[in-house]
Amino acid sequence: MKVSIIIVHYNVASLLRKCLQSLARYAQDVSHEVIVVDNQSPDAEWKDLIKEFPDVRFIEAEKNAGFAVANNLAAKEAGGEYILLLNPDTEFEGYYLNEILDFADSKPRFGALGVRMHDSQDRFLPESKRSVPDMFNSFQKLFAGLSRNKNRKTYYRNDIGEFEIAQVEVLTGAFLLMKTNVYLEVGGLDETYFMYGEDIDLCYTLLQKNYTNWYYGKVSILHHKGESTVKDHTYLERFYGAMQIFVDKYYKTKTIQHAFLSAGLKLRHRIELRRYQKK
Repeated sequence: MKVSIIIVHYNVASLLRKCLQSLARYAQDVSHEVIVVDNQSPDAEWKDLIKEFPDVRFIEAEKNAGFAVANNLAAKEAGGEYILLLNPDTEFEGYYLNEILDFADSKPRFGALGVRMHDSQDRFLPESKRSVPDMFNSFQKLFAGLSRNKNRKTYYRNDIGEFEIAQVEVLTGAFLLMKTNVYLEVGGLDETYFMYGEDIDLCYTLLQKNYTNWYYGKVSILHHKGESTVKDHTYLERFYGAMQIFVDKYYKTKTIQHAFLSAGLKLRHRIELRRYQKK
């Protein structure tokens, strides 16, 4: 089997159905399996999909231990040479899985690959290609608008065109292709993260082990960004908490950078929290 497609689902059955329909249409020319892990969704509607998609393997997690834990659980069950971590709120848009896999096969020390993502309004999603957070690009990201030079290497890698193919540092967990043995070798996603940040950590780990990460902008997927996430107090706590885990893990010994990044995260968190409370 060439690829195991892993989807971690939580309470977005209608979007998951669209995702699975897109795979049924566009992934049939590749030897693959689809594994869906439900993370204890309050709404049991997802169970209706079991009969609708009999070729998909559904796993019901015993508890919602987070995105990383669920993906790692499925990865240990995967039978493919590659694994593709895929969000349930994404949709394939063409027969390009073979093209991507051929590209991955051609690269020595292949780490991970991501593709161009756009939302339902056809707007490019800049998190498709990113840099490892550091003191400078994190400041630009946290306080967006201060840096307008599109040719400068920023957090969102504005120096790389959205339709280009290029090496990058960080990709998104919404679509992340890796060789299964490499994923298991590096320990998969760090389970310290409940949600958010684990994709950054994994990509950075690959770089540290001399693997290469690739942005493949020739093909695109639809990502219904925001439609599966409620931007509430819990979201803000998890998002900025995840970023703090990354900073503590990799910058603890770099006193100035750690202090700067931590202060920036706390400030931005407060700004976003006040904005949410005013709604």
